[in-house]
Amino acid sequence: MDVKKLFSLEGRKGFITGGAQGIGECLASAFSELGAEVAIVDVNFEKAKATAERITGKTKGKVLAYGCDVTKPESVDTMLNSFTADFGRLDFAINNAGICAMDPALEISPQTYESVIDVNLNGVFYTARAAAKQMVKQGKGGSIISTASMSAHIINQPQTIAAYCASKAGVVSLTKALAVELSKYHIRVNCVSPGYIQTDLVASLKDMLGIWVSKMPEGSRLGFPEDLIGAYVFLASDASAWATGSDVVVDGGYTIL
Repeated sequence: MDVKKLFSLEGRKGFITGGAQGIGECLASAFSELGAEVAIVDVNFEKAKATAERITGKTKGKVLAYGCDVTKPESVDTMLNSFTADFGRLDFAINNAGICAMDPALEISPQTYESVIDVNLNGVFYTARAAAKQMVKQGKGGSIISTASMSAHIINQPQTIAAYCASKAGVVSLTKALAVELSKYHIRVNCVSPGYIQTDLVASLKDMLGIWVSKMPEGSRLGFPEDLIGAYVFLASDASAWATGSDVVVDGGYTIL
């Protein structure tokens, strides 16, 4: 067995939503470095374009940017049509776009609640469905990976993020349902549930950092986007050929206590 080939992303083609910053940007850079051709998809096209140019300058790989509102099926379809015209085929799709609101459940407005569900859950469904349709058309299977969260498994404290927890639990259940439906097309559907990752948003919540670390196993720490690369590479490569409907929790041990 050629183990290096098993984990290789050389020549793979796919998109990453929410790819202009944070976890998405980190994954796009890593995948490009490993030889994949990557589309950075984001509601902020200018930011996505700047990120794509920055990664291309570093890896010399093919990295293109597309503007897309994942909550609008027609926007997703337009993006995918452009992607297939530019890349030719779709091998993997990473549904990573997400938002969070820390309004208490008794105070959150219907509009804010709905926006969290719309981006985090409905957006995942629309992009996963569009990717699946393209993969079915190609007839060669593929890998769909969604970003869930450890918040699908525990309730975060001291934040008040009921809408976020509900949306991410939905992503895990959606992943399993799609895995069952799409298995006959040789399309694998999995998700990754990160713990606290030190993006700009998390790093800004300085009064909570110590509380979170105190809830983790002794000696553990908060994560960085780079800590997630291995899980996504595994799920996008042939190394996970027998994995579907899986939720890979990468949280520094937070959810085991």
